[in-house]
Amino acid sequence: MRTTARVIAGIMSSLLLCGATSFSAAHAAAAASAKKPRLLAPDDAFAIGDVAEPQISPDGRWIAYTVTTLDLEEDESRTRIWMVPAAGGDAVPLTAEDRDSSSPRWSPDGQYLGFLSARGEDASQEDQAQVFTLFREGGEAVQRTDTAQGVESFAWSPDGKRMLLVLQDPKPEDLEAKQARDRGEPFEEKTPAPWVVTRRQFKRDYVGYLDSRRTHLYVLDLATQTLTQVTSGDFDDAEPAWSPDGTRIAFVSNRTQDPDANYNTDIWVVKADNRDRGARPLQITTNPGPDATPSWSPDGTRIAHNANTETDAALYGTNHLAVSSAAGGDSTLLTAALDRMIFAPRFSKRDDAIYFLLEDSGEQNLARISASGGAIERLVRGPRVVTAFDEASSGEIAIALSEPHLPAEVFRVAHGAIEQRSHVNDALLAGLRLGAVEEIRFASADGTEIEAFVIKPPDFKPRRRYPGILLIHGGPQAQFDHRFDFDGQLYAANGYVVVMPNPRGSTGYGQDFCMAIWQAWGERDYEDVMAAVDTIVAKGWADPKRLAVTGWSYGGMLTNHVITKTNRFKAAATGASAALYVVNFGHDHYQRWWTYEVGLPWKPESRQLYERMSPFNKIENVVTPTLILGGEEDWNVPIINSEQLFLALKIRGVPTELVVYPGEFHGIDTPTHIQDLRGRYLAWFARYLR
Repeated sequence: MRTTARVIAGIMSSLLLCGATSFSAAHAAAAASAKKPRLLAPDDAFAIGDVAEPQISPDGRWIAYTVTTLDLEEDESRTRIWMVPAAGGDAVPLTAEDRDSSSPRWSPDGQYLGFLSARGEDASQEDQAQVFTLFREGGEAVQRTDTAQGVESFAWSPDGKRMLLVLQDPKPEDLEAKQARDRGEPFEEKTPAPWVVTRRQFKRDYVGYLDSRRTHLYVLDLATQTLTQVTSGDFDDAEPAWSPDGTRIAFVSNRTQDPDANYNTDIWVVKADNRDRGARPLQITTNPGPDATPSWSPDGTRIAHNANTETDAALYGTNHLAVSSAAGGDSTLLTAALDRMIFAPRFSKRDDAIYFLLEDSGEQNLARISASGGAIERLVRGPRVVTAFDEASSGEIAIALSEPHLPAEVFRVAHGAIEQRSHVNDALLAGLRLGAVEEIRFASADGTEIEAFVIKPPDFKPRRRYPGILLIHGGPQAQFDHRFDFDGQLYAANGYVVVMPNPRGSTGYGQDFCMAIWQAWGERDYEDVMAAVDTIVAKGWADPKRLAVTGWSYGGMLTNHVITKTNRFKAAATGASAALYVVNFGHDHYQRWWTYEVGLPWKPESRQLYERMSPFNKIENVVTPTLILGGEEDWNVPIINSEQLFLALKIRGVPTELVVYPGEFHGIDTPTHIQDLRGRYLAWFARYLR
């Protein structure tokens, strides 16, 4: 997994460095604009900075954020924390290039910036993030925690004197390593002990086998360095939030009899000085579906949070905005009539309103609503995507915002204006010709309206037909939207018209639209993506004789359905996909999902459903040359799926290749592997479509 970096403010030395940095960026942008813009290339992925986690200082003067880049030479990702004046000006790097940092968080008085970073000197500390702080007026970072295990997240108390930590129970070897470090002795790693599995949920992608260690909340007194555990038990506790007076902590936990068997997380409240770890926290929500992301009202009487009340819909359910009494027993849905997903609700620091992210038909808006309900105000809307936000006590808001031709950057929202503040990718973009992005809507086979995004080659000519690529998103509970899409632009730069549809099963179009593929994968969604292809052909953009289809995760699974149902495509590339679904039960990490939607495979009626839904059982229909890719250690969609699909096609004589990336999980993260992956896609499509 890759770490993300976080920032704080610097003074003279930082300002000098900042001036050099901004001069270099301006010089590079001017040089790029003086040349004829070129087409996007695969290696441009290593020049793009991924901007995330904007954090605005309490006085609204500074915005800290992270920038993650891929270092091809070192073959790893790098994340730094930067800071920019909210009023505009040069950005200042706050953390070093050679040390990943993440989760920037301002102290309540705005004097310090806390962040997570793994800065250990030996192998036992390589992935053990600890909390550091930087003084805004300058100086070196100070390490604030020294736990045996890594810190997963942290939050300043309202008075700035304590920190709330999320820690998983340490492994025995973590404790031994810390004891050795404390004694100044080297730690020698031992042969790993066997995994002893007792839990129903015994696997997770990027982790592997799970043990009985749980994640709990701790409070650190910064003056005395006293660490107090405030939650315990055979449960995982997450997403903690301090009450405004600092006496209570709201958090999310599934404390049902068997947490591994359901999705029923609730909001709980515990006393911040709870030294009796066995004391039961106060349960705030009783919704049988998942509740998450608590945020306190300024007066401490209410908690805003996500609430998914569609229990039978499982992962297809809509996240609503709810407000519950901090004393428990009273909860109100504020967006029940909206029929759209909401994320990251937060009470305003200035008035009785709640900010949140709103996903809607290819957009992701920044919105707000009165805590008592009423009309929703969309502060940032239109063909753009707000990926994160943070509000200052003074009322200004910092957001990370992306548009079709703009990778995410930091913007300030104030007094009705939206102003760009970071310019991480300006120099690169100034020298590129990107493809035009067009939003289209069309009817599927049964008349249902479907939305898609089309990216055209930069030199697009209306009377010319181009080879076309059907690009299918994963999830399936997700959506293509108006953010910058590197892969779509890369295909367009190589002369393809790319269509990116949001078929049924996607979010952003309501509960019924998302649920339309329940127990029917590869049916309505297949009709929808084929209607997208028909549309770009009918418009004269795509050549019907030169078409390819590709997707990753569920996008790869739907690709598998497509090639078993039609021979229209000259090439396919399926990534991290599944084909014979029963193979995944008890082998991947989705035991709850399989049980909820498809059932237990030893029961005849459920087994029939597994077999009916599996594209593998229609493998005799496949004639499309198919590239198959995946990660060796993927526990989300295990590589056994790709292996079986490859062998079946190989035996049948269908042109195919299997590419397995060593040490990779569900996502391909290593820069050289990313470079190889994109090169293989382009070569495969060129072989069969050119």
